[in-house]
Amino acid sequence: MLSVKFTWLEAAIATGLVLAVAVVAALARRRSGSPRFGVIAVFAREAGMLLGLFALWTYAGSKSEVSLAEAMRRAAWIWHAERDIGLPSEAALQRVFLPHQLLVEALNWYYAVLHFPVLIGCLVWLFVWHRGEYWRVRTLVLLFTAVSLLVQFIPVAPPRLLPLTGMTDTGLTYGQSVYGAHAGIDADQLSAMPSIHIGWALLVAVVVVATVRSRWRWVALAYPVLTTLAVVVTANHFWLDGAAAVLLVMAFGAQRVAGPGYRALAGAIRRSGPAPAPADAAAVADATAVADAPAIAEAPEMVAAGAITARAGARGMTAAAGAGGSPEPGQSPGAQAAPGAHVRTRHGSRPCAARAVGARATPRNRAGRRPQAGHESPSRDPGGR
Repeated sequence: MLSVKFTWLEAAIATGLVLAVAVVAALARRRSGSPRFGVIAVFAREAGMLLGLFALWTYAGSKSEVSLAEAMRRAAWIWHAERDIGLPSEAALQRVFLPHQLLVEALNWYYAVLHFPVLIGCLVWLFVWHRGEYWRVRTLVLLFTAVSLLVQFIPVAPPRLLPLTGMTDTGLTYGQSVYGAHAGIDADQLSAMPSIHIGWALLVAVVVVATVRSRWRWVALAYPVLTTLAVVVTANHFWLDGAAAVLLVMAFGAQRVAGPGYRALAGAIRRSGPAPAPADAAAVADATAVADAPAIAEAPEMVAAGAITARAGARGMTAAAGAGGSPEPGQSPGAQAAPGAHVRTRHGSRPCAARAVGARATPRNRAGRRPQAGHESPSRDPGGR
């Protein structure tokens, strides 16, 4: 039977190779502009991040301070706590499978190999087909592994190393142990809590159920169940090691539910908030002056109606005197002005503005409109007809 072992050094070498591929693809993308190199660069970078975190996790487990007595004491406390709360015995479950060698060997292989390739396959599937979900799941995997790395510094012995459990080290019995073909104790073996196998398996199942719309998606829930069975029958984890998986599900659900809700709440708060106050009164005055400047420049000069009438009358009398005529009796002097003549103010106002002011001050008669009281309609011929 093949013995499988993935050390931190192998993980570090794989990380370096994958990150080198990411750098080469990024440079090729910059030179050629092909989008394929961009996809390869992003994919290799993400894979390198996961491999690097796994290498760091494995290295920390192999180099952490080993306290076998404390690890055994914590494992014994977990064992007695499970009995106190009524959980079934891991040893009783293992005795059911021990007579079936092929089944036990399959579970040993399952525990040693399957967890990491399945997680990578799930991330690749998300990256290719469901890119929006990939970033969230990737972040959750990194956070879960990082928390496991912190807990790694608190050594907890697995059931196979605790004599009072009476359980058999099936990996060592059939030559499939991931910790070598010897019965010694390494620092990496004292990391039973939490179970990264159960955590990753439950994460993959939840992602598949939440992403796929087929009714067959519920079959994915069998994966964490089989993983829990494998880690318990091989005596690598306790039942309570699955508590980390429960926390993972809660974190994933909270992230999916609270994310859109938080963004909607933040947008509502921004929309309902008061407008930002200006820095000082001087800034408000400057802003108001700048905003009103075009309107002031375009506004016509306001002249009293009496002044316009007097000026127009004086000009009409001058024109009539030059022509040898005089204004008609009862006719206003301004009526002698030529039809259509523009009235201008002393300050050079535009004709349209002066006409507008004059129209408001002294209404003019238009076709089809009766003359107003006190005013006579100007004649259109010298005879006054």
